[in-house]
Amino acid sequence: MAKKKKVEETKSTEKNKGKEVIPTDNEQIVTQSDIITSETQRSPDEIAEENTIAQKLMSLYNLQQIWSKIDKIRVVRGELPNEVRDLEDNLEGMKTRIAKYYADIEDFNNKIAAEDNKILDSNILIARYEEQQNNVRNNREYESLTKEIEYQKLEIQVSEKHKVRFTAEIAKKQEEITLLDEKLEEIEGLLQQKKNELNNIIADTEKEEKELLNQVEILQSKVEQRLLSAFDKIRTNARNGLAIVLIDRDACGGCFSMIPPQRQLDIRLHKKIIVCEACGRIFVDRQLVENQNENNAE
Repeated sequence: MAKKKKVEETKSTEKNKGKEVIPTDNEQIVTQSDIITSETQRSPDEIAEENTIAQKLMSLYNLQQIWSKIDKIRVVRGELPNEVRDLEDNLEGMKTRIAKYYADIEDFNNKIAAEDNKILDSNILIARYEEQQNNVRNNREYESLTKEIEYQKLEIQVSEKHKVRFTAEIAKKQEEITLLDEKLEEIEGLLQQKKNELNNIIADTEKEEKELLNQVEILQSKVEQRLLSAFDKIRTNARNGLAIVLIDRDACGGCFSMIPPQRQLDIRLHKKIIVCEACGRIFVDRQLVENQNENNAE
């Protein structure tokens, strides 16, 4: 019996001879992780490149942190700057309209004066024609002068109608000016109130914002221009102003799209700058940030 068992083991060994033994999933993951993270498997150039990418990422992350503080300060101001600008534009528009109404009134007054001159000229002609009627020699001359007098009287009537219409237009413009003046006074008061509120907020935060902006300039000088331009473009397009984010629960910290495990591994290796395929934000490894925070704490 023992001899039979030994023969079966020998056959099993011969059967498996030359075949590759496949490790379990756990064994395979451990082996890959060991190979990737082993410092002995990487050249000094690769380590130096990783450190360079890590430094760039941390520079951008620190820059983002400062910009986020500045954004919070500006959020405190709320819509006040926009409200002030809108009120100023509204005020300027109303002043322009009022000036246009005054110009229209002046134009109508000039037209009324012109009609007065026409009426005066017509009255002079009527007086002349009536005088000439007293010295006519026949009925034909009399009838001709009569027609001229009637024509000048019609001209006077037309001029009077024009004067009435121009006077009505002037009254209408003056009413509109009165209404606009009331609104103008109301807007000026509201604008002054908003400006005072904005100035008070700015006074409280101006010093802090100035210091943060100085820090931004210092950090920007340490980042290459191409990378800085990309960072600024992402920040401008991002709704929350975040250009560089951490991975939170296997998802992008900006748009919350899921990140595949292999891509997360690439992010942790710091071999290149990786962006989110969904929103375009730059990823930074959480371990880098935590290491920096620990160093700052020490």
